[in-house]
Amino acid sequence: MTVGSERATETVPDAFFTTPEWRAIGGADVEWFTPTDHTRGPWDAESCHAGPPTGLMVRAMEQVLRGMSLVRITVDLARPIPMAGFRIDADITRRGRTVGATSAALVDGDGVTRVTAVGLHITPAERPLFDHPLDNSGYVPPRLASAEPGAFPLVRPLPHGRPGFNGPAVRMRYPPGESTGPGSTTAWMNTAVLLPDETPSPFQRICPLADCGNALSRHAEPSEVMFLNPDLTIALHRDPIGAWLGSRTVSQWQPSGIGLATATLFDDEGLVGQAVQTMLLRNARPST
Repeated sequence: MTVGSERATETVPDAFFTTPEWRAIGGADVEWFTPTDHTRGPWDAESCHAGPPTGLMVRAMEQVLRGMSLVRITVDLARPIPMAGFRIDADITRRGRTVGATSAALVDGDGVTRVTAVGLHITPAERPLFDHPLDNSGYVPPRLASAEPGAFPLVRPLPHGRPGFNGPAVRMRYPPGESTGPGSTTAWMNTAVLLPDETPSPFQRICPLADCGNALSRHAEPSEVMFLNPDLTIALHRDPIGAWLGSRTVSQWQPSGIGLATATLFDDEGLVGQAVQTMLLRNARPST
């Protein structure tokens, strides 16, 4: 086994959520998800990083519409996701022969919907249409074997000073020449699983990385500018392979306080999709 393949099979301890418990809510038994410290977001000690909960919404969509491939999820992060826990309701909104759609809602303990999402599903062709993948992007992703270990992009303690997503449940590797400082960044990430004793699907596994584009491509540190994303869209043209997944991310920040982070997602076999975050930018320093 090569050094590169050894690194590709590394895993991190623990999980982003504890084992789900079943609760009777509204006359039905629902799964209740409780985040661990690894899921805490950077801005508020009582709120989650959106990546792992997005993975759970993907999980719910994949469960209600089996037999089709989830290829896109668009998440509306309307309210903070509570560290106190939540349930996820999912439903089929379209069931076609080749194209389907789902919806999901993340609901807190008071019955308030915090996050909504829509998913697009496609039935794969019965036999290959081409001898190999066709790609005219011109981008060739780096290989994992050439990457070196590094810190999470936000190397300073989180603003709230509590353990969070930048802790031991997230491992980073960077191609030569990359750094953890501000600027467009190419990086590899290996994260904890979503749930104990459950292997996440490929789409579920890439969600934590996909929601990191605003941090990987930032123009300033969070102590200077807050860069919150009120949405997240992930579109995949094939399943990611392996525990280590990569992202090449760029962003545009406008003086109006609006920004956009765009990530090209890949694995050690090549490109797998895109992630896009709209950003709300605000001065993090007190006005004088």
